[in-house]
Amino acid sequence: MNGVEVERPLKLHFIPYPASGHMMPLCDIATLFASRGQHVTIITTPSNAQSLTKTLSSAALRLHTVEFPYQQVDLPKGVESMTSTTDPITTWKIHNGAMLLNEAVGDFVEKNPPDCIIADSAFSWANDLAHKLQIPNLTFNGSSLFAVSIFHSLRTNNLLHTDADADSDSSSYVVPNLHHDNITLCSKPPKVLSMFIGMMLDTVLKSTGYIINNFVELDGEECVKHYEKTTGHKAWHLGPTSFIRKTVQEKAEKGNKSDVSEHECLNWLKSQRVNSVVYICFGSINHFSDKQLYEIACAVEASGHPFIWVVPEKKGKEDEIEEEKEKWLPKGFEERNIGKKGFIIRGWAPQVLILSNPAVGGFLTHCGGNSIVEAVGAGVPMITWPCHADHFSNEKLITTVRRIGVEVGVTEWCTNGNGERKKLVSRDNIEKAMRKLMDGGDEAENMRQRARELGEKATRAVKEGGSSYNNLLALIDELKRLRDSKPHD
Repeated sequence: MNGVEVERPLKLHFIPYPASGHMMPLCDIATLFASRGQHVTIITTPSNAQSLTKTLSSAALRLHTVEFPYQQVDLPKGVESMTSTTDPITTWKIHNGAMLLNEAVGDFVEKNPPDCIIADSAFSWANDLAHKLQIPNLTFNGSSLFAVSIFHSLRTNNLLHTDADADSDSSSYVVPNLHHDNITLCSKPPKVLSMFIGMMLDTVLKSTGYIINNFVELDGEECVKHYEKTTGHKAWHLGPTSFIRKTVQEKAEKGNKSDVSEHECLNWLKSQRVNSVVYICFGSINHFSDKQLYEIACAVEASGHPFIWVVPEKKGKEDEIEEEKEKWLPKGFEERNIGKKGFIIRGWAPQVLILSNPAVGGFLTHCGGNSIVEAVGAGVPMITWPCHADHFSNEKLITTVRRIGVEVGVTEWCTNGNGERKKLVSRDNIEKAMRKLMDGGDEAENMRQRARELGEKATRAVKEGGSSYNNLLALIDELKRLRDSKPHD
C-alpha cells in the first residue's frame, strides 16, 4: 500500500430518513466528512432535497434525488417528509413510501458504488445493499448510545413486547444488566413501538458500526464499554454536530423557515435577564390535545417566568387553525403575556440560536436526541417531558445519570408523535417542575453548574484533540483501511 492510496478520498453515500430530526443531524455528519476532504453524496427525494439545499453548510456536498413513490402510497406529490403533516394516516403513508425507496436508491448506488454507505437505521435494506457490494455500512438514527443500550437490555431480558396480543404493562421496573444500577422506567414500550425498536436494533447490530450525534462524555465511557462488550459492536460518537453552525444566520437557518425572524427573537431575548427564560419545545412531530396545551399555558403563566413556547403548526384550513387557537389558550392569555412575558412561535423555531442565548435558563423538552444534545451543547438544564421512541431513556440520561434535569412526571409512552394520550399532565405538575429549576435555590444552581460543565466538555469534544474530533479522524482512517484492504479484481 503506497501513500497515494492512503490519501485518496473516500466516496461516501448518505441515506437520511425523511423526518427533520433524522435528516438534519445525518446531513450535518455528512458535512463533517466533507470538511475533511471526503467525497460525499446525500441521496434523498425532491422535496427534501429542496429544503436541504437551503440549510446545508458545505458546498462540497452533492445531492442526488430519487423520486418518492407518491402513487404507490396514495399521497399527493410533494408530501414526503414527516414534518409536512399532523395526520397519523399520512405519517404512516410517508413511512411506507420511504421504505419503498430501496429499489431506486439501490439502483443508483450499484451504478455508482461508494466505499461506504451511511444510512438511517429505518432502512434495513441498506445492510443488504452494502453486503451485496461488499462494502462497509454505518447506521444512524439520532438516539443516544445510552438509549440503544437500554433497548438492547430490554430485548435481551424479554422486556419488549414481541407478542402482538400481549397486554400493556404499566408498572415501573429497574432496567436489568445495565452499566448503571438504578435506571427505572415507568412502563414497557407499547407493542407497535417495541416492534420498531426491535427492527432498529437488528439493523444497527448487523451494520459495520453505529454513528452517534453526541459525545462520549455525555453517554459516558462506561456506557461505551458496556455497549461494545455486550453487543460486540462498535459505536462512533461524532457530535454535537450543531457546533458546525458558527454564525447567527447559520444557526437560524437550520431546519425549516421559522415564523419569527432571528432578529425579533434575539431582540426580545436581549431584554431578559441571564438564565430567566424558559424555552418550551416538544419537537417538530409531537402534537398535544387542546386540553393538554391549555394545562401548559396555565402552568407557564402561573410560574411567572419569561418564556418562548413553540407550538407545532397544525396542518389544515386557515380558518380551522384560527378557530383551534382559541380553544387551547386561556382567555386573555395573549393580551397578558405576548410581547411582555414572552411569545408563542407557531411552527418551526431557530432552536440552536435560542438555546445558545444567555437569557435562556431552562428547556422544557420532549427529550428527543437532537434536542438534548443541543441543550447540553449550550449548557442549558432541562425540564423533561418524554413522549415516545427513545425519549424515556434519554430522560434518565439527563435526570438520573447527568443530573441536569427535572422530570415533569410523564408515565405514558405514545406510539408516535401524533398518538392519542390517555393521561393529562396537570398544570400543577408542570408548574412545580418549572419552579424547581427556574426559581433558584441550591439544587437548581447545582444542576445549572453541571449543565455548564457538560456544555464545556461538548465544546472541547469537537475541537482539535477532542473525543469527537479524534473519533472522526479514526473512523475515516478505518474506512480507508477497509477500502484499501479489499482484493482488487
